[in-house]
Amino acid sequence: MDIAQKIRELAESHLTDATHFVVDVVISKHKPHKVSVFLDGDKGITIDNCSNLSRALSEDLDKLDLIKDNYMLEVGTPGLDQPLKLKRQFVKNVGRGLKVVRKDKAIWQGKLTGATDTGVTLEVEVNANGKGKKTEINVVEIPYSEIEKAIVLVSFK
Repeated sequence: MDIAQKIRELAESHLTDATHFVVDVVISKHKPHKVSVFLDGDKGITIDNCSNLSRALSEDLDKLDLIKDNYMLEVGTPGLDQPLKLKRQFVKNVGRGLKVVRKDKAIWQGKLTGATDTGVTLEVEVNANGKGKKTEINVVEIPYSEIEKAIVLVSFK
């Protein structure tokens, strides 16, 4: 088991709220190592959730001596510009705008209307007649296995 996986397991063991989950653990290669633990929640995450986990995880890492060199621990949420990685994140973002880049490089952008165990459903506006302003909504289903990258679109409306 690699160190990042062990840190993920330690972090998950401290999450007392079942709606919270670890999205990713990233350890920088340069020294001092930066250990970044990214959390999310079905109903969001607070700064207190992050700081509580940071304290508990820091104690574990020091006690277990998993990282031999100096390191800096950072616990937070993935930024808005970070791609979705887990099915659970797609479910959380149903109703929001989503940009999906498929593995074949096709790009779809629309409203995320569904997220199942196998894939996502987007409502995509398309120009109905090739010119003019008349648009129609097409429903596009994309399996997770075909998604290279998916980013939530921020709307300021």
